Amino acid sequence: MRFAFILDPLVSLKAYKDSSVAMMRAAQAAGHAVWAIQQQAIHWSARHGVCAEATHLELLDDDVEWCVEIDRHVVPLRDFAAVVMRKDPPFDVEYVTTTWLLSRAEAEGARVFNRPQALRDHSEKLAVAEFAQFSVPTLVSREPALIHGFIETQSDVILKPLDGMGGSQIFRVRHDDPNRNVIVETLIQDLLTHDGARTIMAQRYIPEISAGDKRILLVDGEVVPYCLARIPKAGETRGNLAAGGSGVARELTARDREIADALAPALAARGLLLVGIDVIGDWLTEINVTSPTCMVEIFQQTGFDAAQMFIAALERRCISSA
Repeated sequence: MRFAFILDPLVSLKAYKDSSVAMMRAAQAAGHAVWAIQQQAIHWSARHGVCAEATHLELLDDDVEWCVEIDRHVVPLRDFAAVVMRKDPPFDVEYVTTTWLLSRAEAEGARVFNRPQALRDHSEKLAVAEFAQFSVPTLVSREPALIHGFIETQSDVILKPLDGMGGSQIFRVRHDDPNRNVIVETLIQDLLTHDGARTIMAQRYIPEISAGDKRILLVDGEVVPYCLARIPKAGETRGNLAAGGSGVARELTARDREIADALAPALAARGLLLVGIDVIGDWLTEINVTSPTCMVEIFQQTGFDAAQMFIAALERRCISSA
């Protein structure tokens, strides 16, 4: 089969830890042809439908020179066995536009994972509202008075924008923090227009973050049996690896499994083939659907190959819909 992966620029990918590279290597190892597509290369015309300039890659074991270009040409997306959307956030207007094009490609016969409508429907922060029974007290608002009231009630909270990733713009704020007002003002300010406000999320601070922010992977309704606990560095609240956290693979706890088992089938039924849920202590904090990571670290520490598991699920989806 021919699998196309929509990615960030290839030169920006860190092959030694990148889950997209691991998935492409797993696809090649399973005998499939791997193609890479850049977001800006996707286009539509009445004559040809949704197409993209695609690069046929040979994946190498070297983590510096990790791929070689074999061929490059414009291909209708429906001609691939599957298209895997792995473009990182920001989830901006261009990202949404890409999902519209991918929905059009689906209408023309393409198989796209994660499904574009599901990507649009699942804000990685706000999606926890559907599963509020597993979440800590949470508020989503753009009203300063509501946010300050939540801080007063909960005493110790985490504030974050809805479109961030990698731990960016995450603040821990206590009710007596002298910088509280300026932090709230900074977060809700519309940075593009400097007029009006943007919606943010507030969650009660979970002290168990010291033991790690656990990334649990769900693959087509199945739960990967190991998580990656991302442990904050000294003096830091955020466990994100991009913020300096260290990753330690662990078996799932009973509570981890309870949460994952509840979410996995519902999300898979919507075409979310790969999901990364975040659990701190006993609480669900985020549902990541755009480009979940941590496959490489889990494999290196446990030997469990989530990338191969994903490719096997992709094969099954292609065969079942043929």
